[in-house]
Amino acid sequence: MKYSVLINKTEFVFDAHCPALPGRHSRGETFEKAMENIKDVIITYLRMIAEETKEAEIYQIEIAI
Repeated sequence: MKYSVLINKTEFVFDAHCPALPGRHSRGETFEKAMENIKDVIITYLRMIAEETKEAEIYQIEIAI
């Protein structure tokens, strides 16, 4: 699966964010390290969600806006 990642270079580090997974962000001293770190964050998060929801029941809800 592919996820979009936003990289923002600040004065001191590269910040990495994954818009599809709110709250998932990381940093690195280089672009490459920031990409490596955000990949680890995404993988860890997806594994955690898979473990927490493996026996959960799934429901759908419709919301009118």
